[in-house]
Amino acid sequence: MLPKRSAALAAALATAVVSAPVTPAAARTGAYTATATATVFAPNPVQQLGLQDLTDAKDADLPELGPAYTKVTLTDLDGSGTLTGRYVVVKSSTGGAAKAADGAFPAYHRDVDQFEQVMGYHWVTTAQHYIQSLGFGSTLRPVNQRQIELRINQYGGDNSFFREDKANITLGKGGIDDGEDAEVIVHEYGHSVQDGQVPGFGTTLESGAIGEAFGDYLAVAVSSWATGVPTRTDEACVADWDSVSYSSAPHCLRRLDGTKHYPEDVRGEVHADGEIWSRALWDIRRVLGDRKASTLIIEAQFDFAPGTTFKAAAEATVAAARRLYGASAASAVTGAFADRGIL
Repeated sequence: MLPKRSAALAAALATAVVSAPVTPAAARTGAYTATATATVFAPNPVQQLGLQDLTDAKDADLPELGPAYTKVTLTDLDGSGTLTGRYVVVKSSTGGAAKAADGAFPAYHRDVDQFEQVMGYHWVTTAQHYIQSLGFGSTLRPVNQRQIELRINQYGGDNSFFREDKANITLGKGGIDDGEDAEVIVHEYGHSVQDGQVPGFGTTLESGAIGEAFGDYLAVAVSSWATGVPTRTDEACVADWDSVSYSSAPHCLRRLDGTKHYPEDVRGEVHADGEIWSRALWDIRRVLGDRKASTLIIEAQFDFAPGTTFKAAAEATVAAARRLYGASAASAVTGAFADRGIL
């Protein structure tokens, strides 16, 4: 959830009932083979252009944003011409549905809601492709290979959230519309990933903090995998564009390379406390590289409890590192968590 989690966490503390979306006929027949071209930010204008003085200007399609629009090919579509695919179906109540013709969506820009619809589809699908590139669903068990709903709604708060009871994501429209920043979209998909692995995950403050941290980590890992490590902004900075509306330059929602330490820096707020966990994940990635780090981090989550503690989750992550890559990797993971005071 970005950037506030308190309401959702309170709901999660109750017994969660998870219901998967109904699988359409196309999914049952394996018919998601269509593609279409579209226009997106990859991942967001601040990161792409290195400009810290960009502004929202009430959703205006400002000329300086022009170089950030990127043509991509959407995959795994059902061929209906809508944003309905193997891993995500986009629902919107803020504008007409985006529609493709002859294998192409119009080159929507940020001044129309269809741009956010396309962004949501592309980046959820890209996140799932990243996870599969690590071997999940082939050499490793599948992770979150379900079709989720992504909603572009009239929710006016500067916040987005994953609903465990509906297994869907809602993107908010306060400030910079959340659907305009790939790292916000992928962060929310991180909650769906963990819920897919451990239904109802995040029922305590520490497990909730792990959820926020993993969402931040996945957002950066996916955007760097898909578009290259940024050169104009710090890779460790999350959601550079969305945070323009509430942070000073250089704009970041949060960072992965902070210095918080357990337990003295615990504040009892999942986003703040998540920066302890995300720094450990960042250090694992720095030492072992993206592929090994992300693989063992995601694999370990199968062994988390819905209300896991930092210590128990760290021990499961060390065990996954040892199981997948041996004693040296396990030592590196142990060191990363020890540096944060978790082990």
